[in-house]
Amino acid sequence: MDDETRAKGPWKKNLYILWVCTFVAGLAFSEIMPFMSLYVASMGHYTKSQVTFYSGLVYAITFLITAIASPIWGALADRKGRKVMIIRAGLGTALSMLLMGLTTSVWQLFACRALQGIFAGFISNSQALVASQTPRNQSGRALGTLVTGSTSGMLLGPIVGGILADVFSIRSTFFITAALLLVTTLIAGFFVKEFFVPVERPKRAKGEKRSFLAGFPNPKLTIVLLCSTMIVQLGNASISPILSLYVRELMHYRGPITIVAGIIAALPGLSNIIAAPRLGRYGDHHGTGKVLTAGYLFAVIMYFPQGFVSSIVILGVLRLMIGVSDAALFPSIQTLLTKSSPITATSAIFSWNQSFQALGNMFGAFLGGALAGLFDYNAVFICTACMLLFNFVLLWFTEPSLRRGQVG
Repeated sequence: MDDETRAKGPWKKNLYILWVCTFVAGLAFSEIMPFMSLYVASMGHYTKSQVTFYSGLVYAITFLITAIASPIWGALADRKGRKVMIIRAGLGTALSMLLMGLTTSVWQLFACRALQGIFAGFISNSQALVASQTPRNQSGRALGTLVTGSTSGMLLGPIVGGILADVFSIRSTFFITAALLLVTTLIAGFFVKEFFVPVERPKRAKGEKRSFLAGFPNPKLTIVLLCSTMIVQLGNASISPILSLYVRELMHYRGPITIVAGIIAALPGLSNIIAAPRLGRYGDHHGTGKVLTAGYLFAVIMYFPQGFVSSIVILGVLRLMIGVSDAALFPSIQTLLTKSSPITATSAIFSWNQSFQALGNMFGAFLGGALAGLFDYNAVFICTACMLLFNFVLLWFTEPSLRRGQVG
């Protein structure tokens, strides 16, 4: 499908509908996280260390299975269509949420979380559908806008989940979440239009081996961008386990610690919502590579001082700025992946991107806890800044087109 055909298609309508759908999906995915460890603790007479261990397993298994399953679903999406994969992911995740509300043991919960990982892909397939239907010169703005849907949903999710669990119960929250996902899937199924034409892949000669990246114009750039997704997400995820503890320390163990920690955690999402569409639009006109470069440098500058602050207000300002760097990095990486991928591999590359993001989530949570335990909270922020600096240097020196401003 060329840009002229895409421009005449319903890409704007799809974008608005999928924004709503990814908002609800982000809300559903994140609203159960604040009380997951409490749910684990309610399933047996466990010690504190056992609850921590089992909670870590239950949390990590979804991301591990997602990392393995996503490329398989992505390859299928490029043959069968992205819309059917959105429906598959929505219905499967709704089923896993329903089963989580029925579990009575931690191992049943573990199995249901693994099932959720198998069916993951609602947001990544939504991004792939928008990317495949949108004119390439509008893809930065479109993907930047779409990212704000899932981001704002994930931002509000813990608050909504906490209220639902308090008003009803933890188990009831899983059932409500399943219903939300079902409704969202039906909206996508009935209102999203996809003009999908499966592309015949070239037949291989007998005995010929052809790698997935063989059809990509710049395989090295693709690999580096996927690794960049993992490193950026690893940095974000490494902060999550220690942020509330760091806030408590800065507040000297006095005052409304949980409320302040919630506000601090929400600030990056708030600035991300505001900045992502604007940075995406700027990248469409001036080059996505420029936005990516600026995003890395800005993130490094904002992460380093977070490990040395003594004021909760300064920490809040710096965390607010992290949302701006995320708004530059994630959509820019996705846009560059879209522009540097053949149209026949759009869903596959977004699924691989989801796999690397899932690995970043999994390793980041472990890294943050380990660094804080071995050293102190500030070590987590310093390490994150160093990883992002390394990632930037890797991109800069392995991809000459980025230095010359020819990327994006």
